[in-house]
Amino acid sequence: MTSRRSILGAALAAACTASEAMAQRRPPGEERRAALPLIVLDPGHGGADPGAIGAAGTQEKRIVLAMAQELRRRLQASGRARVILTRERDVFVPLAERVAIARRAQAALFLSIHADSAPPGHAGQARGASIYTLAETATDTFSAALARRENLADQAGGLRLPSVSPDVQRILLSLMRAETSQGSERVARKTVQAMQGDVPLLTNPHRRAGFVVLKAPDVPSALVEVGFLSHPMDEAMLNRPAWRARVAASLAEGLHAFLGRRVAT
Repeated sequence: MTSRRSILGAALAAACTASEAMAQRRPPGEERRAALPLIVLDPGHGGADPGAIGAAGTQEKRIVLAMAQELRRRLQASGRARVILTRERDVFVPLAERVAIARRAQAALFLSIHADSAPPGHAGQARGASIYTLAETATDTFSAALARRENLADQAGGLRLPSVSPDVQRILLSLMRAETSQGSERVARKTVQAMQGDVPLLTNPHRRAGFVVLKAPDVPSALVEVGFLSHPMDEAMLNRPAWRARVAASLAEGLHAFLGRRVAT
């Protein structure tokens, strides 16, 4: 027994030594970068799913990918967060996989980016950015209609829970979401504050609805509509790189405020 313990102890010591040696060989700054909070940006739609299409032919999937790339550039340039995208190119990613990417990465925040068309009856009036957090009951019929449309991107979305009874599932979800819902509400408040006075906002810009991509129980999540392609002025502005950069700058300010860090000037 003593011999076996000695062998085990030697093996553990060797493993620790090897681990320390690997840490010493890491490039300068790598450990600090690994400790930074991770933000997952989710450009909506992609591939065979173009999302909304404006009157001038602008496809939502292309606008939101460009917006996500600009926002990532700004966040990474600050040196205060790591960023990954759920898609880097024009491909379709199922809703459940978008959520799973954030959960596997243990993200500090999941932000889904969209530029939708307003529901029937609102196309002429709906304009400007807005932020959505999760609620089983939507704050209004407008938000409910947006959520229904986005949730149809695929029929397999949502959270996969262990094979337990529905009652136990509800208890698990309630416990896990208690803390993350507070984080989701906070990122919405900070983002709206950052955008106010800088970019046009939808009336009552912080709204709630049952978006599937916001249902990760352990990752604070929000969905931002950067504008409505059903409005000609929004469509024209979202096609301008300078405008997307302006919106991205406001979003970056809000996300940094959520993380509790001062944005670099």
